[in-house]
Amino acid sequence: MKELDLLKKDWQLKANSFQQVSETDIYKMIHKSSSSVVRLILIIGIFEFLFWIGMSIFSNNDDYFNKLNLKNVVTFLRVLSYTHYVIIIFFIYAFYKNYIVISTTDSTKVLMKNILKTRRTVNIYVWYNLGMVITCLIIGFYLAYFYNPELAMVKDKIEHDGIKTMVIFIGILVLMLIVLTLIFWLFYKLLYGILMRKLYKNYEELKKIDL
Repeated sequence: MKELDLLKKDWQLKANSFQQVSETDIYKMIHKSSSSVVRLILIIGIFEFLFWIGMSIFSNNDDYFNKLNLKNVVTFLRVLSYTHYVIIIFFIYAFYKNYIVISTTDSTKVLMKNILKTRRTVNIYVWYNLGMVITCLIIGFYLAYFYNPELAMVKDKIEHDGIKTMVIFIGILVLMLIVLTLIFWLFYKLLYGILMRKLYKNYEELKKIDL
């Protein structure tokens, strides 16, 4: 009986040893996966920033508004663009900081905390960009309506026909705004949604280890 008890104790010790090694290996895999996801978020953020800068350079409307003697509009658009770039750089720095912190983390609780922090940062970033998309579309519609000569006939028709044509025109603009915003939302959902789900899955796995 004493020998059987010794065998049981020895088996339990080995079982506990195997469990600890297994949890350590799982943590390492989750840590590596989380670090890779956050690095990818950082890279995508940088490329997205460069893409929008390129778009603003190639679609520069300053000359057009200057010809119309609308220097105030040019100044406003420049301030809006520079402010937007500064905010995006701040987000990229936050992504970089999250990547560094997660890459050097050696604690399950700290890693879980930083995964949630990264998800929150990305969600704020996405909603900020969607807000900017809506803002820019509204500004674009406004400038096109009042300063685009090609819409002169539309303005004349609205003034002639009255409220009915105006309601139809506004309805079309709202529909365009919704459709374009939805397209951008789907883009961000596809681009960052997959990465966010991976991070959340890693978080759930870490919760099991931390129990």
